[in-house]
Amino acid sequence: MLTKKRTYFISDVHLGLPNRTKSIERERRLVQWLDEIKEHTEALYLLGDIFDFWYEYKHVVPKGFVRLLGKLGELSDAGIPIYFFTGNHDIWAFDYFEKELGISIIRKPITKVIHDKVFHLGHGDGLGPADKGFKALKWLFTNKLAQLLFSRVHPNFALWLGNTWSRKKRYSESPDKIKYLGVDKEWLILYAKSVLERESIDYFIFGHRHLALHLKIEQAEFVNLGDWIHNFTFAYFDGNEMVLQRTNGEIIPLSVPS
Repeated sequence: MLTKKRTYFISDVHLGLPNRTKSIERERRLVQWLDEIKEHTEALYLLGDIFDFWYEYKHVVPKGFVRLLGKLGELSDAGIPIYFFTGNHDIWAFDYFEKELGISIIRKPITKVIHDKVFHLGHGDGLGPADKGFKALKWLFTNKLAQLLFSRVHPNFALWLGNTWSRKKRYSESPDKIKYLGVDKEWLILYAKSVLERESIDYFIFGHRHLALHLKIEQAEFVNLGDWIHNFTFAYFDGNEMVLQRTNGEIIPLSVPS
């Protein structure tokens, strides 16, 4: 029986992908996992792309996802802090989660102390020397005028358009399309190294790449959280140790990158 509380991290569930049936299967699996960890959760970090497409209007939010939203509300009401980092697929989360569920919205990478250890946390999109195409798109997506104009489009068409575009941008068929590029080419590793030049960090945790990685980067540990399409992975920190694990119990060991 667990006696220590844990801080949990997940990302890249991409609910809505590839269709309603498959999405609901993964949503149920996620809610079951949240039930399993509830009693020993100190805090929960959702590090982006929990939804494959999310756009909030002032009085309208996307249809569906009620199982997950209800469970997150339950956890929040139980006093568990929940932090939602916007990813490149759910960048348009505005104030719904904060007002309805008490969940903190975080839009940029942050450095935070957890149990005397220094964490650098973010979704991972647009960081490092690569991802140049998305950096340009992100400027457009976060532009207030562009958001205002898009909000004038009827939700039926806007959400259809957004979901259609989003699905075409996400490789959902085979994990073989997602390759580890090596320590000198993985831009989130390069980004982590650049942060270490100016800050002392114990743990870097990102999503975005859909790779399940737990690596030693200089004096820090680097975790890429994988996804809930193929990997079904999560990480937790118990105050002493960082663990990256699949929901089937398999632990992904800490290794030195090549």
